[in-house]
This record gives sequence, C-alpha cells and structure tokens, in this order.
Amino acid sequence: MNERENHSAGTEARRGVPGRASMPDEPLRQDTLMRYLGAIAAVSAAKAARPARAPRTALLVRDLMAVPHPSVTADTALPDIARSLSEHGIGSLPVVDTDDRVLGVVSEADLLAVVAAQAHRLSTVRRPREAGPAVEPGKETAESLMTSPAITVLADTTVPEAAWLVALTRLKRLPVTEPDGRLVGTVQRHTLLDALLQDDAAIREGVEGRVREMFPEAADTVEVTVHEGVVRLRGPLAGDDAARLLAEVKGLDVVTAVIDELTVRDE
Repeated sequence: MNERENHSAGTEARRGVPGRASMPDEPLRQDTLMRYLGAIAAVSAAKAARPARAPRTALLVRDLMAVPHPSVTADTALPDIARSLSEHGIGSLPVVDTDDRVLGVVSEADLLAVVAAQAHRLSTVRRPREAGPAVEPGKETAESLMTSPAITVLADTTVPEAAWLVALTRLKRLPVTEPDGRLVGTVQRHTLLDALLQDDAAIREGVEGRVREMFPEAADTVEVTVHEGVVRLRGPLAGDDAARLLAEVKGLDVVTAVIDELTVRDE
C-alpha cells in the first residue's frame, strides 16, 4: 500500500468517529448540503472511473487552502492555545510535532470542557470523550486536550471529495497535509461550499472561451448555459463546426454532460 492509499484508508477509518452535535437550526441545512454534495461526489467518482484522455482540470484543495497555517505544538499550555485561537479568529488548531506533522486537533470545545470543569471546582479533569489519564488542573497542554488522530485532507484531494468529508464529519475546518502527514494549510467548510456553488459559472466561462477561440464569428450567436455541470449549447453553427464544438466541450473533464441544441447555419 502506497502513502496515498494508506492515508485514504486512515481517513476512511476515522470517518466512523461520532461527529459533534449540530446546532438545533442545522438539521435541514445539513440534510440539503449532504444531498447536494452526495450528488457531486457521485459525479466525481464516475469521472474518475473514465479512461484517462487528458490531464484533469478539477479544482483541488491545494487551490483553496489557507496559508500560512496556524498551529500549536504538543506542549503548548491551555492559556496559550486560547490566545492563539482568539488571535486568528478560528475555532480549532492543528497540533503538530517538530517536523510539522499533524498529531491531532484542539478546539474551543476542548478548552471549554476543561474551564467549565474547573469552574465547578473538580479536582481533576479528563480529556474530552474520557480518553487518556486525568490531568491535574493548570497542567493541561495541547497534547492532553487534543482529539487524535486528526481528520485531515490531502492537498491534492478534489474539492467535491473534501466537501463530502466535511459534510460527513460536520467539521468547519480541516488541516491540509501532504501524504507524509506534514501540515501545509487549512481549508474551511464555507470555502469548499463557495467553490462548488461557483463551479457552474466557471464552467460556463470556460466553454464560452472555447467558443470564442474556435469560432470567433459565432461568439455572439451560440448560447451556453450550465446547470450542475451539464452544458447546454444553443444557436446556429455550420454542421462540421457544431460537431467539433460538441467534441471539444464533451472532452472537458469538468463537464458532466452536454445537451446539443445547436442548429445548422445556412452557408
């Protein structure tokens, strides 16, 4: 098993970890998002199964991830973790070793559990999910508080695949790594969603660009519309030109299907 397969297997195993509870107003939105991303993931999987005919042009997590990537080390104390979360305006941070490999993730919820327990004058505090030994109050570190192993995503993962993982886990933010586990960035849920929702517009722009390049005289007469990756072409073109354009558009990896409504233009 190579490094990528090993990483994928580990990610699949971690998907069995119970997700965090959602807010009361989230179920409908989550269900809608899951259905939408499920459809996109199915299309992505179908495309991946096709015989290779050209380099893939799919948008990757690498194209969207945020860098630099804030993180903390295993020995970072609770107050310093809280300060870093506040400074960066985020709800979680990757915990890394000396080689910048991800060990786990520590979040506001992890810190809140400790602070709430201390406020109730408990003599010891256990890590979230009751994992690991008790920790003496005031001695908490990222290592004792983090959720491990972390759910991460590879930098070369496609956006639909990453979005599906985020939807399944209900996480708002994922560390992005190379196959060796080294942290290279972070990607947020809203960034993935925005990219998916903008795909149709990007595809339309790309197809219109091909039309202008191949048939400049037809740029104003051929209409291009796109819905969930399905391209519809309308307008007059010479017979041979129409066949060439259809073949070109069908060859674009980001296109799911093409609806031909082109008409034969009188010469």
